[in-house]
Amino acid sequence: MTRSILTQIFFIIVYIFAAIGFFLTVGYFAIRFGITNEKGIIDVQREAFFGAPAATQSAAAVAAYHGPWQQSEEWTIMEAAIRRDTATIDRAANDSGVPARIIAANLISEQLRLFFTDREDYKKFFYPLKILGPQSQFSWGVMGMKEATAVQVEANLKDPSSPYYPGAQYEHLLDFPAGTADINAVRFTRMTDQHDHYYSYLYAGLYIKEVEAQWAKAGFPIEGKPAVISTLYNIGFAHSVPNANPQIGGAAITLSDGTRSFGALAAEFYNSELLADILPR
Repeated sequence: MTRSILTQIFFIIVYIFAAIGFFLTVGYFAIRFGITNEKGIIDVQREAFFGAPAATQSAAAVAAYHGPWQQSEEWTIMEAAIRRDTATIDRAANDSGVPARIIAANLISEQLRLFFTDREDYKKFFYPLKILGPQSQFSWGVMGMKEATAVQVEANLKDPSSPYYPGAQYEHLLDFPAGTADINAVRFTRMTDQHDHYYSYLYAGLYIKEVEAQWAKAGFPIEGKPAVISTLYNIGFAHSVPNANPQIGGAAITLSDGTRSFGALAAEFYNSELLADILPR
């Protein structure tokens, strides 16, 4: 092999690694500055879904609604997967102090968003295996949590001065094994484990517990308000601003029967009778 050919191969390899480095760097700054955040909406379209102003919607009216998504093949797959994961969801709910149905409501919004936006992956992988779809690029695991959010969840557990601090009983739930050399790698493995979703559910439950603590300390408790909780789950710590009149919204999720906000879709499930036998309100 001539020197010129070796030189060409060398430069090709250098260019490949340079390109990989470039895209990883772009990805990092995209996450850092919120470029990857999905465009959100304030949910003002519920009147069209339920035939009455949002302010007058009752849980019974929502429970009575049966849209096409509830009869879709996506829901059939999701229901089967959630039933298999019930014990794991219950365990995370018990450890985090957040009702299992609240965690599941956010799971369902996240999974329906994934199913209806990444249909090719869904058709190739999730449909044949009857599994929930994990994310591993900018958001992690079946609950779609970003790494920076997970890191903040961990930090809030250890800081009694934080407005998000949920209490001493939660401080050690996310401890890493003594002597862990690469915490980032362990965190990633925890949250993206396709065979055990416990940590995905636990991080989600603790995030909810922490924003509930923040709002309660500010004098605006949100426990028992699934639409508000799910909106806050979707928009993140930075946008969690306690107030007397929280709006329902989040990422716009386009389903076969129209567009919902993340928070409204989660509440739609929560107030329905879907999976009520295993995830009671």
